[in-house]
Amino acid sequence: MSIVKINALTVPEEMREQLEKRFAARAGIVESSDGFEWFELLRPVEGTDKYLVYTRWRSEEDFQNWMSGPMQAAHQGGGQRPAAADSSVWSFEVIQQTGPKPAA
Repeated sequence: MSIVKINALTVPEEMREQLEKRFAARAGIVESSDGFEWFELLRPVEGTDKYLVYTRWRSEEDFQNWMSGPMQAAHQGGGQRPAAADSSVWSFEVIQQTGPKPAA
């Protein structure tokens, strides 16, 4: 089954809009990577200053290939200061999954 990588980004309030703009501008970079399955940027609603960057991959190898290639260019930042004050990556294996039931 697939693997999931979640990058938990601590983003100060004054940098949130900047972070969201940067992610919007990068649209299309990860989507063409071999083994890529899904991306979501999750904005905190209450109780935390952490944004979650959710990516799903066919395999750990596909993720590592992204990390050592296209990700390097995507995270150059164009000389801008980072929007996140801190980050950590969480790794998971998908062991069960489901989706909506088809309409009857």
